[in-house]
Amino acid sequence: MSVAMQHNAPVFDPDSAKAGQVALKFFFNLMEKWNCTLEQQMVLLGSIGRSTLYKYRQLPEVRLPRDTMERVSYLMGIHKSLRILFGDKPSTYEWVKKANSEAPFNGNSALQLMLAGGVVDLADVRRYLDGVRG
Repeated sequence: MSVAMQHNAPVFDPDSAKAGQVALKFFFNLMEKWNCTLEQQMVLLGSIGRSTLYKYRQLPEVRLPRDTMERVSYLMGIHKSLRILFGDKPSTYEWVKKANSEAPFNGNSALQLMLAGGVVDLADVRRYLDGVRG
């Protein structure tokens, strides 16, 4: 018998509607801290439509597409890395909009790179920050 079953521990299901709600709550809180526009938010969530974005802003319990959950997961990792590197101060949230001469940014900001729209772009920012953290 597994330990989780022995202690009747709840099992987290990332494909559940509750997980989708938690992911959306995190996403919109982060977008507020980053001062992202609605258009930027739609791109970061995978180029979703405006009506879908407004539905998501109501924080429903919704099973999000795997791509959307993956995107939010990368954003969570980026946020965590920034908090570890810079703490919880306003400049922490401004970093994503500052130009960066290092690869993979090549003079652009992290947000500009992420707004290219691909999951790989989010992954590149996450990988960069993980490297900086060491």
